[in-house]
Amino acid sequence: MKAAFYETQGHAHDVLKIGEVSKPAPGPDEVLVRISVSGINPTDIKARTGFSAKMPYPRIIPHQDGAGVIEAVGGNVSSERLGERVWLYEAQYGRATGTAAEFVAVPAHQAVRLPDNVSFETGASLGIPALTAHRCLFSDGDLKGCRVLIHGGAGAVGTAAISLAKWAGAWVATTVSNAKQAEIARTHGADLVLNRTTDDVARTILANTENLGVNHIVDVALKENFDTNLACLSQGGVISAYATSRATEEISVPLLKAMTHGCVLRFVYIYNVPRELKQASAADINACLETGNYSPVIGLNLPLEQIADAHYAVESSEVIGKVLVHL
Repeated sequence: MKAAFYETQGHAHDVLKIGEVSKPAPGPDEVLVRISVSGINPTDIKARTGFSAKMPYPRIIPHQDGAGVIEAVGGNVSSERLGERVWLYEAQYGRATGTAAEFVAVPAHQAVRLPDNVSFETGASLGIPALTAHRCLFSDGDLKGCRVLIHGGAGAVGTAAISLAKWAGAWVATTVSNAKQAEIARTHGADLVLNRTTDDVARTILANTENLGVNHIVDVALKENFDTNLACLSQGGVISAYATSRATEEISVPLLKAMTHGCVLRFVYIYNVPRELKQASAADINACLETGNYSPVIGLNLPLEQIADAHYAVESSEVIGKVLVHL
């Protein structure tokens, strides 16, 4: 089969190759999926560049997320799943082979039924961003009637979080960096969109919540936003952080201020979240998809042969929206 792979870590155009590799076969409790579209995440970039770990395998076919059709099933998997349209998550986690290939074998529970009204492009945009957004939002209970602040509302996790929070009945504020991002956040349903560089985020949120603040914050840059978060967080509120710019990044917590807020700090690394919780999240994501209220922005869709360009687009942040490669 045709696949993209790298055998050493480094810059995308230096290490990513296209070639023929052996087609996998599904083992027990696995399914073989013919990939239509593969989605790229920041963690795929970090794995390729050696952000926090060296090469765990001699050759890696990258990408955790994708969408396609189940072509074969292994032992203990019902044959009724043959031909099922699915979206995948964590395809390459703990394995050398991800979705940047014509076929991938994954544990059956990581191939989630893709609703009939949802395209493969959208399916390949779910996975890590959608599961991360769900975990950040719903780890501490139902959101109906809650007030939520989502930093980075035009990003893959940010737009997923807006869609899921609105689906759950929350009031949503979000921060962005420019007018184009603001338009995307509004399109996804945000009630209040703030420019993080020019607006007084905390003051404006308090003014729009009768000084109550927000119950829940989803944060892509906790160190940068921490003071703002505490300034607009309600009593007993939750701050969920899911990203870091450096593997060694640290924050200093003003303990008394956090204590007086009754503040909860939650750190989310979706790969380590228990399987049953991710399966529950996937069910909610599908329910949201089926309402038509979840539509990720596709910023760039390139053929597999241009995977290095796609990686560069993610790494340089020059594209707003999800970057995909199609097979």
